[in-house]
Amino acid sequence: MTLSLNHFSIRTLDLEASRAFYVDLLGLQVGPRPDFPFPGLWLYQGPTSSYAHAAVHVIGLDRNDPSGLQAYLGDRDEASLQGSGAVDHVAFFATDLPAMMARLQSAGVALRERTVPGVGLHQVFLDDPNGVMVELNYPVSEKQAWDAQRAALGAADISAAASSAA
Repeated sequence: MTLSLNHFSIRTLDLEASRAFYVDLLGLQVGPRPDFPFPGLWLYQGPTSSYAHAAVHVIGLDRNDPSGLQAYLGDRDEASLQGSGAVDHVAFFATDLPAMMARLQSAGVALRERTVPGVGLHQVFLDDPNGVMVELNYPVSEKQAWDAQRAALGAADISAAASSAA
């Protein structure tokens, strides 16, 4: 038997803020979504021609007509729509650390960084607009190369280092 993660879903009261975070900041793209009886978005990492690439399903809550969502997925208390509940975080493998750091800095997104000892991963943690913690995993070699580049340039500013990397 094999098992792989297909997607994660987020219920939100602010569909546009979630779209902006996952598309504009993280680089996913909006793609086809079945005609469900409630608002939402499917966000893809890879070709939108295959539903298998729809990594994030954003489920919008229509306060004026929640009946479609309630019938399809059940009801949830609005207070439970903030944070991640029992799920601690979701993680993505990523590339181009300098460009992402510049994008996050430009958007004023608070983040936390860690390098995992002995595993070869550099992690960037941030919260989406719904309070769900997102982890971005980069090869530690990217972090080392970026640090070396910034040191060589004497660049303390993340965006300057990212611009010169492009």
